[in-house]
Amino acid sequence: MEQPIFEDVNVLIKRRHEELEELKQKNIEPFAYSFDVNSDSEDVKAQFKDPEGDEPKRVVSIAGRIMAIRRMGKASFAHLVDSKGRIQIYMKRDELCDMYDAFRLFDIGDIMGVTGFVFRTKTGEISVHVQSMQLLTKSLRPIPIPKEVVTESGEKIVYDQFADKEMRYRQRYVDLIVNPEVKDTFVKRSKIISAMRQFLDEKGILEVETPVLQPLYGGASARPFVTHHNTLNVPFYLRIADELYLKRLIVGGFEGVYEISKDFRNEGMDKTHNPEFTMMEVYVAYKDYEWMMRFVEEMFAHIAQKVFGTLKFSFDGQEIDFTPPWNRVSMIEAIKEKTGKDVMALSDEELTALAKSKGVEITGKQSRGKLIDEIFEVTVQDTLVQPTFLIEYPVETSPLAKKHKTKAGLVERFEGFACGREICNAFSELNDPIDQLNRFVDQKKALDAGDDEAHQIDEDFVRALEYGMPPTAGLGIGVDRLVMLLTGHTSIRDVLFFPQMKPEK
Repeated sequence: MEQPIFEDVNVLIKRRHEELEELKQKNIEPFAYSFDVNSDSEDVKAQFKDPEGDEPKRVVSIAGRIMAIRRMGKASFAHLVDSKGRIQIYMKRDELCDMYDAFRLFDIGDIMGVTGFVFRTKTGEISVHVQSMQLLTKSLRPIPIPKEVVTESGEKIVYDQFADKEMRYRQRYVDLIVNPEVKDTFVKRSKIISAMRQFLDEKGILEVETPVLQPLYGGASARPFVTHHNTLNVPFYLRIADELYLKRLIVGGFEGVYEISKDFRNEGMDKTHNPEFTMMEVYVAYKDYEWMMRFVEEMFAHIAQKVFGTLKFSFDGQEIDFTPPWNRVSMIEAIKEKTGKDVMALSDEELTALAKSKGVEITGKQSRGKLIDEIFEVTVQDTLVQPTFLIEYPVETSPLAKKHKTKAGLVERFEGFACGREICNAFSELNDPIDQLNRFVDQKKALDAGDDEAHQIDEDFVRALEYGMPPTAGLGIGVDRLVMLLTGHTSIRDVLFFPQMKPEK
């Protein structure tokens, strides 16, 4: 069957502008200032009771976007959609008079407010019998409502569905209008962040704010965005992490601080990376990374139970269970199990050869630790399906973590993984200022050698450590990736209202 031929969008827009002018001629304000709402679609249905005898019907005032219209001459039905759902309204010409006649100039997508009594139609649908109505906003661009056609063979064909991923990301406002399930994802995102904040607050950890514009970037291995301050005539960087400022506060005497913030990294974009993203970082004095693992297990269980009522989830066809305790796996031992090699015992040449044999691209700029990390990524990471703490990282890849108590060349660090994806990163924080300065110097050498994700030397942070920072455990959680995992989305763009996109042509 051939696809129906629909009117050109520009023709529809022209018609709506003509309707706009006709409404104005009828002294009907097409863009209202306000409307007194006292109920919503969900409440109307939940509170409805079939009246008994002379019991008065409930009168409500609701507002929403018109998403369906069925005109029948002297009476009409329409569906309004508000933030809670959809409700049917019923209008009669002899009761609404001039406004009913003006209703012919209303379109799908217009926003209207109505006042009337709640009743049940003959088909059993709870509806609002309109006694007065008001146009609140005239929509000048048609909403892409899907149209269904059933062929003679019974096959259902859907036309004009707003399903193009790029269009949905660019025009999220339309996506939210026509795809209600999208709104549910972002409601859950908000609840996840609220549950995280509640957990941290109840632990007595203080929420703080630190600078977004920083004279030096640090706290992660990433390339920064660079800007310029005109008055000071100096470059500034959009923060890549909150870590160094939060640890300054631990030096200052706070024993637990956290921040939920926007960070920025000038890196590639893919299903798990967006240049602007949300992080939660927390630092607690007198604790180490072993304590932080238990803290993470408890936090994840709290969020999952609070928002979803379960600790078991399905993601990309895999079932995962956040019930504590999680698995604990050494990075070095995991690589040895997959390759038969103890990477810490290999010479530089042997390590490079192993990396190359596993498909790692050799640039000549990677440190030993970086090569080990990349070998892990291609041999082990995808196998970490159940929530797992990967522990004991090479010192070269962890310039802000304390050296391991007993294992040379490693640090007390863990990353949490589930379904082969990183979900958090934590250290026993380095508080030795001499060791920290030496690590910064090594990072500066890597930066000068062409590693544009290496650290700068932050002399003020070293100075802060010289005043003394207590033993501290620190944690960072990528909020966007956490939301992806708990809501079952495989692309970060599906959990960001407005993801970064290439310029629209």
